[in-house]
Amino acid sequence: MDISLEKVCFVIVKAREFDVKDAVTDPDPASNASDDAMLAVLEGHGNDPVEEELTSFISSLTVDEQIDLVTLTWLGRDDYDRSDWSDLRSQASDASNERTAQYLLGIPLLPDYLEEGLSQLGHSCEEYEMNRL
Repeated sequence: MDISLEKVCFVIVKAREFDVKDAVTDPDPASNASDDAMLAVLEGHGNDPVEEELTSFISSLTVDEQIDLVTLTWLGRDDYDRSDWSDLRSQASDASNERTAQYLLGIPLLPDYLEEGLSQLGHSCEEYEMNRL
């Protein structure tokens, strides 16, 4: 892989934060967050800082790193196994464009797929965490 385990794990963590967002229930929350019981934090508003951070991070990756993220996602969908990496990466390369971040954020189970893809390659974010200690 051209992308580091650290970067994939960062995307997984941020994608989990993004996935827990709920539909907006109060489009005009109170001026003070404590007045609305901090509920707006868990809602997917258009100016969501988690989405902005994740989109910016993915967009700042090299093309090869973005292709690896897409390939890991596809690998983790249970349609493929480790031996399909080269073919999947070639397909991801052919499909590569400037909308990779939006494409990935549109996949509901993105963090699960990325974790499964890492697992099939013999890696995990636990391994990354242990190496940081």
